[in-house]
Amino acid sequence: MASEKFTVNGDQVVEKVKQLIHEGNIRRVRLIHEGKTIIEIPLSIGAPVAVVGILAAPVLAAIGAAAALLTECTIEVEKVEKK
Repeated sequence: MASEKFTVNGDQVVEKVKQLIHEGNIRRVRLIHEGKTIIEIPLSIGAPVAVVGILAAPVLAAIGAAAALLTECTIEVEKVEKK
């Protein structure tokens, strides 16, 4: 399983997570601030894009609420490697 990290400003977190979810091969998203995991969200593998979009709305709201308190944070994503 591959992992990537992105450092973004708090106001950019939701847009970056939306972009990553849209890519569709994400297994888990972690929001990290000062080395501590603030929120960790598992995403289903192989779910249709429409279902992921519907399920992502509350997740994005939670991420937005957490990110609003942060000036800068790291988004770590675990991606499913394509065979």
